[in-house]
Amino acid sequence: MWNLSFISESDFTAHVRATIEKYGDKLESFDLDRFNKNIVDPIKLIFDKTVYRTSWEETIGNEIFRQRDKSNNNDIGYFHQKIFKYIKNCHVPENGTEGGWDVIYKNPNGIQLPDGSIVHTVYVEMKNKHNTMNSASAGKTFIKMQSQLLKDDDCACFLVEAIAKTSQNIKWETTVDGTKVSHKLIRRVSLDQFYALVTGRADAFYQICMVLPEVIKSVVDNAGEQLVPHDIVFEQLNAMACKSGIEKRDVAIAMAIYMLGFGSYTGFSK
Repeated sequence: MWNLSFISESDFTAHVRATIEKYGDKLESFDLDRFNKNIVDPIKLIFDKTVYRTSWEETIGNEIFRQRDKSNNNDIGYFHQKIFKYIKNCHVPENGTEGGWDVIYKNPNGIQLPDGSIVHTVYVEMKNKHNTMNSASAGKTFIKMQSQLLKDDDCACFLVEAIAKTSQNIKWETTVDGTKVSHKLIRRVSLDQFYALVTGRADAFYQICMVLPEVIKSVVDNAGEQLVPHDIVFEQLNAMACKSGIEKRDVAIAMAIYMLGFGSYTGFSK
């Protein structure tokens, strides 16, 4: 049974499917050419294998995962932001429009903040992780929020962090041009607290997390082979090792990996 009252099962499933589709070419299988497109560091791979005591197959698999993962954070940002278009009173503007806000939450009945203040609109800047902004970026974001408060005296501005240090809805204190600044209507809010505010359910984010694994599995299973990459990098390296004439398999595979980065270097080119 579907127990989430603030989003329908069909909407949630559609959103999970759209997020997975955003992975795009990262779901394509890896062969040796793609694996070495930016030239891997053979020395690092050999240190990783030996220090972490993994097999060559695991080491290559870990490197493929790392390469895929480098650009996946943007796709998860899509998940965290776009889901709010399915939640009552929330609006997700198109990129670069309506002031560049990630989410706009309006409630005609009023939105009560922890200090007792009541506003009717919340403008949201969303970040994946609490430490993704440097001081310059934080200052720019704070100034943007100050500007919004000057335009609209019946609003608050939130910096919502998917992975915050702790569950919180606090006044955001940062530094702009070397000066510490804060405002009671400019707030730093963890994702669970934002869900609680817009849904009226204190554990709304927890509920999302509890159904998410099963829904992802269902979407992937229904997509069949389309979403399952078949990486052949290790098989290709193993074939190179077999042709090398080196008897010790570990050394032969190490040589195949050396050739990825050092194939034209003196000694290796022989």
